[in-house]
Amino acid sequence: MEIYLVRHGEAKPDYEDPRRPLSDQGRRQVEQVARAAAAKRIQVAEILHSDKLRAKETAEILTRFLSPRRGAREIQGLSPEDDPLLAKGELEATEEPLMLVGHLPHLGRLAALLVKNNPEDKVVDFPPAAVVCLSHLKVAWEIQWILTPDEA
Repeated sequence: MEIYLVRHGEAKPDYEDPRRPLSDQGRRQVEQVARAAAAKRIQVAEILHSDKLRAKETAEILTRFLSPRRGAREIQGLSPEDDPLLAKGELEATEEPLMLVGHLPHLGRLAALLVKNNPEDKVVDFPPAAVVCLSHLKVAWEIQWILTPDEA
């Protein structure tokens, strides 16, 4: 089974808008990656995102391009400082491909926890709007590919 970890697109700075929505460039980044993901024929049952506006907007753009069967929804456990064990439990409880849209440092820690069983052991970079595909192989997770706006 495959899961996809996605960092939100570039957000406006806090001083410009404390809600930190996606910037114009951030929207373009996410749309580029979403188009490329659709071209790869990525199929997910659902897109899960944090409660932050930039993650919600990223998830909405991805939903437009990927049309997940159950749409997109907010869940707890995907905020920047959340414990990655919460998201790991969500991923390991599902039998369908999911996409999680979140933030640093959480996504980096989650990827490290899945791949190396150690959230402090960095395994991948997450530039804005990056998608990291991981496959669950018997008892371990493995990074299959990474898609960034520069590569889309």
